[in-house]
Amino acid sequence: MPDPTPYPLDQLAERGSAQAPALVLRDRTLTFDELRNRVSLLAGWLASRADRGDRIASWAVKGELTCLLPLAAARAGLVHVPVNPLLKRAQVAHILADSGSVLLMGTKARLTSLEDGDVPRGCDVIDENDVFALAEAEAAMLPPSNRDPDELAAILYTSGSTGKPKGVMLSHANMWLGAVSVAHYLGIAADDVVLAVLPFSFDYGQNQLLSTWYAGGCVVPLDYLFPRDVAKACAKHGVTTLAAVPPLWVQLTEIEWPPETIAGIRRLTNTGGALTRELVHDLRALFPDARLFPMYGLTEAFRSTYLDPSLVDTHPTSMGKAIPFAEILAIDDKGDVCAADEEGELVHCGPLVAHGYWRDPERTAARFRPAPAASKYGGIAVWSGDRVKRDADGFLYFVGRRDAMIKSSGNRISPQELESAALATGLVAEAVALGVKDERLGHAIHLVVRPAPQAGDYETVLPKELKRELPNFMQPHVIHWRDTMPLNPNGKIDRTALAAEIGA
Repeated sequence: MPDPTPYPLDQLAERGSAQAPALVLRDRTLTFDELRNRVSLLAGWLASRADRGDRIASWAVKGELTCLLPLAAARAGLVHVPVNPLLKRAQVAHILADSGSVLLMGTKARLTSLEDGDVPRGCDVIDENDVFALAEAEAAMLPPSNRDPDELAAILYTSGSTGKPKGVMLSHANMWLGAVSVAHYLGIAADDVVLAVLPFSFDYGQNQLLSTWYAGGCVVPLDYLFPRDVAKACAKHGVTTLAAVPPLWVQLTEIEWPPETIAGIRRLTNTGGALTRELVHDLRALFPDARLFPMYGLTEAFRSTYLDPSLVDTHPTSMGKAIPFAEILAIDDKGDVCAADEEGELVHCGPLVAHGYWRDPERTAARFRPAPAASKYGGIAVWSGDRVKRDADGFLYFVGRRDAMIKSSGNRISPQELESAALATGLVAEAVALGVKDERLGHAIHLVVRPAPQAGDYETVLPKELKRELPNFMQPHVIHWRDTMPLNPNGKIDRTALAAEIGA
């Protein structure tokens, strides 16, 4: 078991050998010594712009700023709010207002898309390209901190089944121990090169930075357009570790890979949805010498389980067992630990459990509740809502979700948020969003709608309006138009009947 002692998050910058490569940027590579200096510089500038505990947001491309902000903000005593770069202005406006951010750093094109009223009063907006120039002009440096590991370090916004994204509060300890845990069970070493293709607004995307630097390894951030861009980056930088979601894995198995690049890949890690037997087979065939790590997690507790690569062939549908620092229980409706092969709710206990939802005590109380009596950690646990079974050998298997969340291309999508966007166009009177199982996407998004009276050319206009208001990953793949909606005995729309009708 690795060291369970948490430290201030910014001290991850102090881990690697001084002249070893830490971060590969487009125009240069930062050594760990340079990384430490740049974190100190950025932290000093941030501390001059905001007070301790203030929230600062980033809505920017992967680069030096977004890679260093998690550590620099923590060193300055601030709370980092990374915004998914795929979001549109309406979602960003909600996150800025909900978090109370006092600073937004972003790409110029993204910032100019914001409209009047999107940025709260008191929130400064700065082009990401100007940040380090401003920091260098002020020449303020902050040394490594001695922050309390229980201090808040980040708020990650994740979709919920009942509306707008909610902010998950993560402490220094949550993120430090998450980095330690992943570095330990993946076996990341100082000579590893990790390609970071997942968004830094995702917990595992950000953890790729933190776990790699904990191990003294090197990170290559990549915003890719096409799957072949991933293969090219692996070849160019000698990548040893690659993480992706199932839809990207499918695309990566369909392109040509140089044999020498394949030979250099040591490990593949999957998140954002379960691997199918067929995809496991294809990945093993393409990367025969790489260790394949299927994993399960939830933002409220970061990562819960992983399956040892040596067991992938014999347990291809298993979620595996708990990662270091996590205790995972399957609990029945009476609050007791389930017997072998009995279905129950996955409950995550231990120090990786987040501190709840930002400014949302009601939803916090519903999801973050006292741990079951059988827990060795006790305290507050995350009651996931996911249904699982544990076999006689202790391996966990996913059964299904209790709520109606749609998971498409690794993204958690709120049906209510999509339905609200459709209704807001004025083109539809009723709307129901459902996920239909899809081999490539996990779930395809289906939107069932009844047009509003005098809606005009609604079939043509609705998709255009949704594209204007919602990010690409939330766009429905299929829109079903109905003259009437089925109703249940209570007079509400019968979602179960609609799901059966469209094969959800």
